[in-house]
Amino acid sequence: MSARLLAAARRVLHLALDAHRDDPARTRWLRGQLDRLDEPLRVAVAGKVKAGKSTLVNALVGERVAPTDAGECTKVVTWYRDGRVPRVVMQPKDGPPIPLPVDRRDGALVIDLVGTAVERLDRLVVDWPAQALRAATLIDTPGVFSTSEAVGRRTLAFLDPEDEKPTEADAVIYLMRHLHATDAAFLESFRDRAVARATSVNTVAVISRADEIAGGRVDAMFSARHIAQRYRGEPTLRALCQNVVAVSGLIAETGRTLRQSEFAALAELAREPKETLDAELLTVARFLKGGDRVVREGLLARFGIFGIRLSTSLLRQGSNSAAALAGELIARSGLAELERVLHTQFAERRDLLKARSALLAVDAVLSPAHRAGPLGRELERILAGAHEFVELRQLAALRSGSVGLPKPVAAEAERLLGDAGTAVPVRLGLPPDVPPHEIRRAAFAALERWQRFAENPMFTRAATDVCRVVVRTCEAMLVGMAQAAPLRAGPR
Repeated sequence: MSARLLAAARRVLHLALDAHRDDPARTRWLRGQLDRLDEPLRVAVAGKVKAGKSTLVNALVGERVAPTDAGECTKVVTWYRDGRVPRVVMQPKDGPPIPLPVDRRDGALVIDLVGTAVERLDRLVVDWPAQALRAATLIDTPGVFSTSEAVGRRTLAFLDPEDEKPTEADAVIYLMRHLHATDAAFLESFRDRAVARATSVNTVAVISRADEIAGGRVDAMFSARHIAQRYRGEPTLRALCQNVVAVSGLIAETGRTLRQSEFAALAELAREPKETLDAELLTVARFLKGGDRVVREGLLARFGIFGIRLSTSLLRQGSNSAAALAGELIARSGLAELERVLHTQFAERRDLLKARSALLAVDAVLSPAHRAGPLGRELERILAGAHEFVELRQLAALRSGSVGLPKPVAAEAERLLGDAGTAVPVRLGLPPDVPPHEIRRAAFAALERWQRFAENPMFTRAATDVCRVVVRTCEAMLVGMAQAAPLRAGPR
């Protein structure tokens, strides 16, 4: 279904280009939106200062491409795109792009702005050959609610443009250490203003630096996952984001980029008596006094106290190679769960999110005359009537708790509307490898069940509206399976 919606968005963009062919500024904007349809999904990474945004970007890319210090580059919106060869380009607000040298030191990319003031820059663009960037362009943003008002404004201006045009991001990963009123306020502003008519479906919240919970004990990630699970049930967050995941970005980054020399240093630590090392790891000061200070400072910078505790524990349990240790660190960091969530919530909805961005871009630049004409009516028809958008609106209503369906019924409605993913077996609550005839049987059963719900006189109008949308979703699944069956059968 989303492929048809993407085609409709492309058609509307062409119509808008033709309607505004005498307006160079609007034509440039619309052509950019047309090109955007063929690009990977754009995912912004946002959060407060020192929330771990750049570290998480490095973990997702699998290389240390984003600066994680407090340098000037962390104050500029930076795009990380897939490219054939590494390239760094500085884009001033006025003037042509300026190529910068690609400088790697100690395994990390170092970006030198060659004396250019960050206030003069619109963005940095880093092209990097990476599998992860083929599916999504990652956009690292400066910390919101920064002590420097100008720095925080750059992120807000990117995600919430003052000219009422939609943001250049299709989706957002929002990092927070815990749920604070300012975090909820930011998510609310992004949902309501930056992306008009948007819903929580394009936002995932991450409890970042999860290893610091519970004092950095080895079981800190277990505590963090329990907190994330509790947050998923919080009405405030459910209305503002699609999911909540706990991640230790530092452990994920280190696992993805672990070096043999670091493994050797950790292995040497693990050979110390456990009581001795545990005592050293009580504080940073004690740890630094316990051995070669330069080596230990390097380990602290890359792993943190929690990571050293966890790594030495894993080494004692049998992770006897750098590859084995790296795999365990990644598994325990929460990165795999985040990547799964990003795949089901963002990648599977790529066409839908892209189409919505394109249609809202057209809506933002339509002249009053064209808004009242055929083009405006066609745009409004698609935005208001496309079933994919109707699903998103009803899903948002369910997640806000305003519909009034019984909890088990509401939970099934959310799943059928694509809350956990858009694949048909996932919507129906079935394993991915279930035979087609069982999928059809489950879809028919769901259709009959929700037809009965839609006729329930005890339900409110809002609940009945949701039920009717779910009925249409079930019908669409059955139609899709019927159309796919001849293709699987092939010619006779």
